[in-house]
Amino acid sequence: MKNGLLTGCILLSQVIFAQYNYPNTPENPATDDYFGTKITDNYQWLENLRSPEVQTWFKAQSDFSHNLINTIPNRNALYQRMKQVQELGGDSYGYAKQRGNLYFYAKTKKNEKLSKLYTKDVSTGKETLVFDPETYKKDGQITDFTVDSSGNKIALLFSKSGSEICELRILDLKTKKFLNDTLSPIWSEFNFEFTPDGQYITYTKMSTGDPNSNMLLKEMKAMLHQIGTSQDKDVVLGSREEYPELNILTEQFPEVSFTSDYQTMILRIGSTKSENPVFYAPISSLKDKKIKWKQIIKPSDEIVQTFISGDQLFFLTHKNAPNYKVGLTSLSNPDFDHAKVIVPESSSVITSIHSSKNYLFYSLSNGITQDKYQIDRKTLAINKIPLPDGINNSIALNARENDNLQCYNSNWLTPGTFYDYNPESGKAVKSKYFNGNSNYPDYNALYEVKEVEVKSHDGAIVPLSIIYPKNMKMDGSTPAYITGYGGYGISYTPRFSNRLSVLLEQGVVLAVAHVRGGGEKGDKWHRDGMKAKKPNTWKDFIACSEYLVNQKYTSPSKLIGNGASMGGVLIGRAITERPDLYGVAIAEVGMTNILRSQNSANGDNQIPEVGNIKNSEDIKHLIEMDAQSKVKKGVKYPAVLVSTGMNDSRITPWEPAKFAAVLQNSTSSGKPVLLYVNYENGHFTSDLDVVFKEYSDIFAFALWQVGHPKFQPAKK
Repeated sequence: MKNGLLTGCILLSQVIFAQYNYPNTPENPATDDYFGTKITDNYQWLENLRSPEVQTWFKAQSDFSHNLINTIPNRNALYQRMKQVQELGGDSYGYAKQRGNLYFYAKTKKNEKLSKLYTKDVSTGKETLVFDPETYKKDGQITDFTVDSSGNKIALLFSKSGSEICELRILDLKTKKFLNDTLSPIWSEFNFEFTPDGQYITYTKMSTGDPNSNMLLKEMKAMLHQIGTSQDKDVVLGSREEYPELNILTEQFPEVSFTSDYQTMILRIGSTKSENPVFYAPISSLKDKKIKWKQIIKPSDEIVQTFISGDQLFFLTHKNAPNYKVGLTSLSNPDFDHAKVIVPESSSVITSIHSSKNYLFYSLSNGITQDKYQIDRKTLAINKIPLPDGINNSIALNARENDNLQCYNSNWLTPGTFYDYNPESGKAVKSKYFNGNSNYPDYNALYEVKEVEVKSHDGAIVPLSIIYPKNMKMDGSTPAYITGYGGYGISYTPRFSNRLSVLLEQGVVLAVAHVRGGGEKGDKWHRDGMKAKKPNTWKDFIACSEYLVNQKYTSPSKLIGNGASMGGVLIGRAITERPDLYGVAIAEVGMTNILRSQNSANGDNQIPEVGNIKNSEDIKHLIEMDAQSKVKKGVKYPAVLVSTGMNDSRITPWEPAKFAAVLQNSTSSGKPVLLYVNYENGHFTSDLDVVFKEYSDIFAFALWQVGHPKFQPAKK
């Protein structure tokens, strides 16, 4: 009996050690010289995604990770619970577009994985399925859509398996058939719009659809396509090559749109910056051989949004107003320095503006709540829209024809709710069309939400949102999950998440650190987390993590740190600076090798936010941000799961892969480091089956590593 027990222990020990016998990752040193600072990178060979050796390595890492995760119990229970919570919420809806009596919108039924396109006749209440993407192509997803002014045609942007390299098709709503036109490649976020007569469509064309090409997000062109003709006959409206006078950079993307009165065309030279050059021309010049664009906004004007109607030019700016202000000037003779200030700067942040036929609307936020206000464009009178407390957003259903608004209210524990609003009535009414019949638990009765302020390394006060079970023992024994972002001025505002609610149900504390680099406290908050000041982002995150430990919400061995995309800088540098502070780190499709990421297709786009490796002043800050080069051999790093989507063109898969590789070959903690490779995903996906399966794996891994009893593999 004793011998059998001893044999069993030996076998268990062998299994445990075998689990972390990672696929071999050779170290092939390559040294880069950054203005005198030499950095050796052992894993540059993984950057060749076309290499059969690299592809084999990815597959081996994927198999290793999934085989290990498959030993964790209750993964499927997490997945099934996410599906149940989705069903409890009822059908979910996207924002709608109105044409006459018809509303056009995407809807995901409570038991389906993908959204489909529907119409609702408001005069009869009848709903009609217009298009199911699964009938178009396998793994096809509707990324975006727009409807012509007459409601006869709809342009649909399609992606495949989470890829953001899309194609555009035009559906005839009378025949329910696609026209012959196929426009591609188009990036998922670019604007496309019908001309007033519905005979043409504007779009931005990428130079290539090859995801492995470094030209993927360069040399893009604003195009005009005549419906019914081949794409090779399309006319260039704006590009670096054909319009050199516009001074478009290789990595910038020109986008054309029309003002709501259809009198003017707007050309915006986009980038990751919000402050971009803007040009205009009369819409009649569409027929000209070459458009004579007139510049109205320079980056130095620090204007992030505009609305134009006739000669009125409303604008949102942070120039001499870090919390933003709304001004009004003339389109034909703009003078931003002496413009009329419609909404002055205040202690809260004006986050956005948009219009309806007769009104302008703006959002006023303190980072945790956001109110909506309306401006009568004729009288300039301002009124607050009566919406519930929380984060309130809105869009116009048809800004060219009416003032109907669709508003959306969200909170940490309250599922999002749509409201209908019209400025003439002044009443916000819960929408009878766009809210699913939800049957959620009363999360407010089960959990507490606490908004606190944490002093960071330099004395800055960082907002921290904490959601935790009521009557929780504050003794440090509870697992906690803390996440943050800190980039591009994007705010992490309160919103309900089906996925995170399931994690909350496991008894986990949830925390969101509103770190610098985001926009929660205005433009200065963003700038204080950019370039030379980027260390504030991860140091704020560390300070918030320490607060959770010091206040006994959790302890380091039970703390799960998370960051995604640009949040890869945050989580990567947090664990390389304070590996002792976290039990687990989850780096989702993260920017962890910023020194090399500029060599990728999306790299140059990040220069305004993080700096340029070709600039001697920027390079020392980029070296500081680079998590990959900060990993040291022999350090006890936390358990780490690094995820990547093989269809990701924002963060090329080799970047997260290299971070996993260096951690596997360096850590001395004995804790697992996994590269979680998803071949059905890109930077993200709208396929809920893929989403729920991935997060059930990620959460199960994290809960296993922090000692949650339900997620401990059986001893053999």
